[in-house]
Amino acid sequence: MAKEAISEIKTHLLATETMTDPYVKQLQMDERKGVQKLLLQLERRLAQKETLKEQFYTMQAFERSCYKQGHHLIAGIDEVGRGPLAGPVVAAAVILPEGSEILGLNDSKQLSEKKRLDLDNKIKEQATAIGIGEISAEQIDQVNIYQASKMAMTKAVENLAVKADHLLIDAMSIDINIPQEKIIKGDARSVSIAAASIIAKVYRDQLMKEYHKIHPHYAFDKNAGYGTKAHLTGLKEYGITAIHRKSYAPIKKYL
Repeated sequence: MAKEAISEIKTHLLATETMTDPYVKQLQMDERKGVQKLLLQLERRLAQKETLKEQFYTMQAFERSCYKQGHHLIAGIDEVGRGPLAGPVVAAAVILPEGSEILGLNDSKQLSEKKRLDLDNKIKEQATAIGIGEISAEQIDQVNIYQASKMAMTKAVENLAVKADHLLIDAMSIDINIPQEKIIKGDARSVSIAAASIIAKVYRDQLMKEYHKIHPHYAFDKNAGYGTKAHLTGLKEYGITAIHRKSYAPIKKYL
């Protein structure tokens, strides 16, 4: 009887979730190098998945504590865009259902763009509710970036389709009548805040790519408004735009 082709085995193993699967046991008897290589890849994939499951469980500690206290609509909140010279500051609020499991959640800055986009889709598929808060460069200039960040976070919570009964916020407190907990480095310690970090980052990056179409001389599609060499060169040659933050030091000299 002819042995199963390597390509067919590869496809089959993509749907395999345990090394104790009878199919895997059968393949372990196959001496072909290609088969043994696929089994090694499977073992590594399953080990990585187990690591991510453990990470998710660890990062869900704050949420589990809230569930025990009787809170069930827990919103994680984070913002992105404090440092850029242009564009808004954006915050997101995300309520994940109690039984959710989105492996790989982490501080958005620690993830590749490809991974962020993948997780962004998964969060949107599973989330009970998502709210976005956006504060413009003009408003940032009026109130300062710290206050603008708080305003963006408050807006994000207010824009949730479902009212949260507890807030987990990355390193800040906001003026809203909902019980809340400030968590330092929360985007790396809470799954809800990590989800908000990713949603906000993807939203703002896409927004800056749209601004790039209007203002193509500053490489907003590459730098999201941060002060890179290309951005500073654009400022020197073309001056500022309506979305530049006039209260920021590098921009002031072009006023």
